[in-house]
Amino acid sequence: MKKLEESIVGLVVAKGYRPQKPRQIAQQLKLSKDDVPELKKTIKRLVHQRRLRYGPNHLVMPPAEPTAAPKAVAKPARKPDQAKNKPSNRRTGVFQRRSQGFGFVRVTDQPVVPGAKDIYVPADQAGDAATGDTVVVELQRARRGDPGPRGRIVEIVERQTHQFVGTYLESSGSAYVKVNGALFARPIYVGDPGAKNAQPDDKVVMEMIRFPSPLRDGEGVITEVLGPRGAPGVDTLSIIREFNLPDQFADDALDEARQLADGFDESLDGRTDFSQETIVTIDPVDARDFDDAISLTRLPNGHWRLGVHIADVSHFVRPRTPLDREALERATSVYLPDRVLPMLPEVLSNGLASLQPGKLRYTKSAVMEFTDEGLRVSTELFSAAIRSSKRLTYEQVDEFLADRQASRRKLGATICDLLDRMHTLAMTMRRRRMTNGSLELTMPEVKVDLDRQGRVSGAHVVENTESHQMIEEFMLAANEAVAETLRDRGLHFLRRIHQAPAQQKIQALQEFMTELGYANDGLQDRFALQKLLNSALGRREQHAVHFAVLRAMQRAIYSPMEEGHYALASDCYCHFTSPIRRYPDLTIHRLVEALLTKKKPRNDYDELVAMGRHCSDREQRAEAAERDLTKLKLLSYLSDRIGEEMDAVVTGVESYGLFVQGVELPAEGLVRVETLGDDSYRFDRAAHTLAGHREGNRFRLGDVLRVAVSRVDLDRRELDFRVVDRNKRKAPKGKRPRGVKKTS
Repeated sequence: MKKLEESIVGLVVAKGYRPQKPRQIAQQLKLSKDDVPELKKTIKRLVHQRRLRYGPNHLVMPPAEPTAAPKAVAKPARKPDQAKNKPSNRRTGVFQRRSQGFGFVRVTDQPVVPGAKDIYVPADQAGDAATGDTVVVELQRARRGDPGPRGRIVEIVERQTHQFVGTYLESSGSAYVKVNGALFARPIYVGDPGAKNAQPDDKVVMEMIRFPSPLRDGEGVITEVLGPRGAPGVDTLSIIREFNLPDQFADDALDEARQLADGFDESLDGRTDFSQETIVTIDPVDARDFDDAISLTRLPNGHWRLGVHIADVSHFVRPRTPLDREALERATSVYLPDRVLPMLPEVLSNGLASLQPGKLRYTKSAVMEFTDEGLRVSTELFSAAIRSSKRLTYEQVDEFLADRQASRRKLGATICDLLDRMHTLAMTMRRRRMTNGSLELTMPEVKVDLDRQGRVSGAHVVENTESHQMIEEFMLAANEAVAETLRDRGLHFLRRIHQAPAQQKIQALQEFMTELGYANDGLQDRFALQKLLNSALGRREQHAVHFAVLRAMQRAIYSPMEEGHYALASDCYCHFTSPIRRYPDLTIHRLVEALLTKKKPRNDYDELVAMGRHCSDREQRAEAAERDLTKLKLLSYLSDRIGEEMDAVVTGVESYGLFVQGVELPAEGLVRVETLGDDSYRFDRAAHTLAGHREGNRFRLGDVLRVAVSRVDLDRRELDFRVVDRNKRKAPKGKRPRGVKKTS
């Protein structure tokens, strides 16, 4: 045991060691799989002894060297990676303030106690910290009734932002901005706004000069007037500014894109010529860029030859150029309900790089051979040129699958024969993937419909039909094949990793499933989770089960760590198939180019770690912006429809009420417990239920209720419902919901 301790410590403190998971440490120490549990126990013991420490994502790191205690002053100071060497009763984390003033710090270094990540911070101990700030919190003695370990914020390590969006108002001769949402309880004083000519009820951008605290009000200055609240487009512009989304390209990047367009001559440029093959793109009907195309043939040995041809963005966007700078800063395109903020200028994203039908376009192509059972047996990578034969929509392919003979007259025999082959192979691959334990969460994906002014006119479910599944299978296969090729060449690269659920979340999920009446012997592996998900399909508990499993899952991120993708049951996975809209895919294309040209790639591990964090953060920002704008548009739509009824699913249960989401219209709101006036309700946290004393008065996660809109607050982005019919306790019609939550 002592020898194992010394081996672990010697490895971790050695020069050049990079933080890694216990499993990788076991591999470096050449331990067997049977030794891994003992290794993990030993590492925990060493962490407890402070001879090692845990970093983000439970990476094993050298111990922090002792230093003098930092000053207990809340002020902007250092970058997060400099917030170290703290006394043992201090933790670093991200603060979330509640509307009542108190908040919680989600710890990002070592936990307070095993399994505890959140530290409760009373309002008078939070200083001027704002939601999203990275802070240092000092632990205090817990008091009876505290919802977790107690602490006080002693330092602001880094502000999430100084820029906020809100509504301008005037009161008693003074000017204020009421910041959107529930970030700040009181409006912020902004002095003389005359320079920007703000008018009451305008949406404005404000720079915070002094953050509010329990002892003093905040102060800011207006930097931009967006327009009158409710005017067309102002809601979208508000979200763009609120999330600091870049909506303009720098002049030098636009100039570079135009020069590339002027110089493009559609020559083969020494590439493998696939332009004579039958190749199609399949995308949504409203797609503007086409970055993936498919070819598929039968080989003489009975195997399949699948070509996944991806727009070669790396040919146009070279490292350390203005275009590369802009693409890296964005890291992803942002798909808002009424517009797209592209990662690349449209002359590239919708032009040169887009695989438009009939035009010669450059690709990075993964050509894979599969057996008739869907097993991949070889992969070849090419810098290629293609000419897409046909641009198809998902709807057209679904029509073909429903009536193949009629489609042959519309699309022609050549295209229909290709679609026939694609469907056969894709469904074989899909069955194989599910057999291997891949998870699929059936979460309805609803898209709002907008009129010409950008206002919501309705909504529709994005159906996950077999046409979607065909393309998904081919993209997953290409991503995995390219990742394995890079791994086998010994290269570091940005993987798409999805770690297994934390043990405490699995335990909570198992307890909840037992409460729902699902007998299980444990949910310790993906096969058990897969069985659970499948067993719930079509049952009244379907929403409850799938929401609960989703909450137990970790978020997929980009990282060079040698981790697999849990939900996809893949040991080695990356993103290769969307370089027009994702920067990590572009980095993979550059590595493929280096392999093909036998050039030494830029392959710095630490640089990839930083890039992975940046790209993951940008992805989460894009998702949050899309979600918030969709919510804002739905609230605006419902503000004129007080009393309107709809079916809704219970998505969360708290002591103060039920969070519900509309089935047809995906509006999220709260049914406050005080509106359930026919009984006295008690909250059961473990079972996720609100239960009254009368028989049948019980609400739980996944219940479907009939509710009516009772209150809309656009500024605070709050929606309240009231229950109209509590006896509507069945799942929506159809055994399998049409939308599917993507897990890649």
